[in-house]
Amino acid sequence: MKKISYLLLIVISAITLTSCSGYNRMVEKQEAVTAQWGNVQNAYQRRADLIPNLVNTVKGYAEHEQETFTQVTEARAKATQTTINPENLTAESLQEYQQAQNELSQALGRLLLIQENYPELKANQNFLALQDELAGTENRISVERNRFNQLAQDYNSYIRKFPQVIYAKWFKFDSKAYFEAQPDAQTAPQVQF
Repeated sequence: MKKISYLLLIVISAITLTSCSGYNRMVEKQEAVTAQWGNVQNAYQRRADLIPNLVNTVKGYAEHEQETFTQVTEARAKATQTTINPENLTAESLQEYQQAQNELSQALGRLLLIQENYPELKANQNFLALQDELAGTENRISVERNRFNQLAQDYNSYIRKFPQVIYAKWFKFDSKAYFEAQPDAQTAPQVQF
């Protein structure tokens, strides 16, 4: 009888230790995803902070492009107002956030096209420096988004494995959404000369 009690105690202890270890690992992975989401938002904020300087530089050369300036300003406002709680990274909320960011990217593209009509703007050192900063920021955004997807994938696969899947359901560890390419990203752009 004592052997059965000791054996039962050992099994219960092993299960408890495994569950504690699994729970702690899920917390670590969830926190890594949350922290990386902060890095993604930081990169997008850096871009949003550069935009007013870029717009003001272009305004000095292209005063009759008011519609483009308005579009950029409105897209920037929408992109900075669209936020996601890192604890609730659903596919829908991430898609809404990404849509606002894509609208800003498109507006920025239109702003940068203005330079073709103004040769003196192309030579302006402030404009060139801001354009370089913006290109660097876009690269940072891409890196941070990729890193976010890697950490989300690591977390999602971890909580779906046995025995973590049991604890994940008990403690409400939900899977995280990924950044995905926009549907039109599959279509190659038409280049005409």
